[in-house]
Amino acid sequence: MKPVPPVIVIGMSRSGTTMLTKMLDELGLYAGKKLTDNHEAVFFRQLNDWLLTQCSGGLENPGVIRYLLEDPEARALYGGFVEFTMKTPKAISFLGLADYLKYRTPAALDVPWGWKDPRSTFTLPVWLDLFPDARVIHIYRHPLDIVNSLRTRRRKGLSRLKDKGGLSGALYKYFLVRRHIGTGKIFTDLRGASLEEGLLMWEEYMAEARRHVSGLGDRAIEVRYEDFLADPIPVLKSLSDFCGLCPAPMEIEKTAGGVNETRRLAFLKDPELKEYAIEVSGRLKPYGY
Repeated sequence: MKPVPPVIVIGMSRSGTTMLTKMLDELGLYAGKKLTDNHEAVFFRQLNDWLLTQCSGGLENPGVIRYLLEDPEARALYGGFVEFTMKTPKAISFLGLADYLKYRTPAALDVPWGWKDPRSTFTLPVWLDLFPDARVIHIYRHPLDIVNSLRTRRRKGLSRLKDKGGLSGALYKYFLVRRHIGTGKIFTDLRGASLEEGLLMWEEYMAEARRHVSGLGDRAIEVRYEDFLADPIPVLKSLSDFCGLCPAPMEIEKTAGGVNETRRLAFLKDPELKEYAIEVSGRLKPYGY
């Protein structure tokens, strides 16, 4: 059978990319064998991390990828290296051993497949070089719900570094040293500590994602998180068609049942966030908020 181009889910962290990808996975989109807790294919996340670190970038400062993208020679060579990597046993983490022996590379998959990773919002040009017919789903969410989620994640991450005292505390810190020092693993994301910095990061992701959506025409689709929560069935039906999936109506209804509508515009319950939303309303209005 003819290889099927991937579906790439983009959008800033905490925008609903995990929820959306899990649901598409349930409806038949192959999202990978080895996944993180956020339903990110470890293989493609590692490749995205590698691409970003070549420019000293990461999840919170992905814009520096432009130094790679604007260098034609480097872009071609790095893209070629990524393509070669997809043919190595490294790809077993995405395909599983049996499918690796069958396909040898994700690029040869003949079923609907893809991955989600916020980093792909910025590394997407490299992936489009390799998969010119790839389809892209961009999901976005009100920035203050995202910022609030980032601040919560930051507090949890930093709490691991607080002195717990005693032998157990020392052993735990020794474990953290082994896990984090020299491995590239981070404790938590720090940029979203302030409302303003979190909003700036959201604006960067939105600008990049919408630039891609605009350029891809009917090969890209955009989903507003709040609209999805309010009425998930027609959105899932549209996305299933977009991804080349053929779930039965009952399957879509069952999957849509996992939507938690209470997460829609949750920031309105927080007086500080509500006040800030009014303060920056002029910056939110172009995005429909």
